[in-house]
Amino acid sequence: MKQHLSTYSQQIKAEAQRLGFMFCGIAKADFLEEEAPRLENWLKQGHHGEMQYMENYFDKRLDPRLLVDDAKSVISLALNYYTDKQQTDPLAPKISKYAYGMDYHDVIKDKLKQLLYFMQETIGQVNGRAFVDSAPVLDRAWAKRSGLGWIGKNSNLINKKSGSFFFLAELIVDAELEYDVAPTIDHCGTCTRCIDACPTDAIVAPYVVDGSRCISYLTIELKNNLPEEFKGKTDDWMFGCDVCQNVCPWNRFSITHQEPAFEPHPELLDMTRRDWQEITHDTFQQVFKKSAVKRTKFTGLKRNIEFLG
Repeated sequence: MKQHLSTYSQQIKAEAQRLGFMFCGIAKADFLEEEAPRLENWLKQGHHGEMQYMENYFDKRLDPRLLVDDAKSVISLALNYYTDKQQTDPLAPKISKYAYGMDYHDVIKDKLKQLLYFMQETIGQVNGRAFVDSAPVLDRAWAKRSGLGWIGKNSNLINKKSGSFFFLAELIVDAELEYDVAPTIDHCGTCTRCIDACPTDAIVAPYVVDGSRCISYLTIELKNNLPEEFKGKTDDWMFGCDVCQNVCPWNRFSITHQEPAFEPHPELLDMTRRDWQEITHDTFQQVFKKSAVKRTKFTGLKRNIEFLG
């Protein structure tokens, strides 16, 4: 039986690689005991800002067996999005690398469906659900459990060989598999570059991010006006922020992604500061047609650009 489980796990990992995933790790679907007090404390401190949804489904966030009937395995996957391409105008409002191309939710969901189908064809009757950062799943905790890396002081998952410029996703399935060994040890050491570099001091302590101060939260999640206290402190970011990843020494190992869907829209990188300031609804629709940037809507992006002055 053990031999079967090992073979299945190897086949799943090989197929994940064929689908373009950078890493694949498998952990037993269990209660996240270590994470429970951390999550509770983070919510109590109000670090989730207006992300009220973070308070929902507390139990489900900590136990995947409440999300999928008879869940036995959590398959964690990482998809690289790193690119060395940059916006040509150094004065243009900045957009996070992950949003250069097509919406990652759609790209990854499609790959996860293919992986689940492969499992059903190979193993037999397998039921499961795919998750891409849009349901109550603590993806970094599961990625850490399955040996994909450690959670850094900026709260991102970091991999020793490839840094942190990748998306995380999960397949929670009712099939028993061979599980990966204990999580990777923390390699942050005494480094505090991410804490020192954060423009809004959102990393309030090592491994603790006050989401309500994070530029990604302010430019994407926050629906009201941006607080005046952050005027002049958002480092010209209009959608997301890469600062804590850009300064991380482990990201010197990042390699360029090979995913065609993540290639930037032809016009995106060449837009000047003035182009952004004068952006019309039509241009927004055209440039961000299938992009994650649509999440802020045109009004949200305009608000962010105007806030930069």
